[in-house]
Amino acid sequence: MNFLSHFYFDRLNTDANVVMGVVLPDLIKNASKEANLYPQKNEFLFLGNSDEEGLLAGWKRHLAVDLFFHSSDFFLQKTTELKQLIIPVVENTPVRPSFLAHIGLELLLDHLLIEHNLIQVKHFYDKLAAVKKESLSDFLEHCKLKNPEIFFKFLEQFISSKYLLSYQKLENISYALNRICMRLWPETLDEKQINQLTFQLAFFKEVLEKDFMDIFEEIELKLS
Repeated sequence: MNFLSHFYFDRLNTDANVVMGVVLPDLIKNASKEANLYPQKNEFLFLGNSDEEGLLAGWKRHLAVDLFFHSSDFFLQKTTELKQLIIPVVENTPVRPSFLAHIGLELLLDHLLIEHNLIQVKHFYDKLAAVKKESLSDFLEHCKLKNPEIFFKFLEQFISSKYLLSYQKLENISYALNRICMRLWPETLDEKQINQLTFQLAFFKEVLEKDFMDIFEEIELKLS
């Protein structure tokens, strides 16, 4: 799941550290794809500090949500359906339609949460901004993150740009997907293909909108 879908499960949580923790694995991967952290394997390092315990609790919830999501029938069914719509769009490009369907589904879920007013994006950013830098720095030091300054520079820009607000428009999701593809393939989608992708996302959104909350309800039950 993407940032806002993870936030959905802790949208009412008053602990900003937990909220940061639920998106921290993805923030770190976006800042540095080489980083591989496993704080859940050394929980004793974070005991006794309530801020770090909150960050760890959020991190573990992130892992649980992703596990439930990616192993669900919902994920398999929806990515299969979206992949069939995407295949003609990426024809004659190196882009894998299965990859695009996976990320596309996740961004569409974020889009629908915003559109149906089920989360407040500003509230999400306010929570991230409320986390003490020294607490987060100590947590990442215990995780042995290399070059933390790269992460903090990325985090500062992530919070200040409020980029996720752009997910309110489908065409912005298409551009976001293309930018993600640029990290993996030298040749991605041209303007015509991006417009075709937006068209297919809009078509699929009408299908997804009928039952998209099923997966959130299913995961919420498993988390409890």
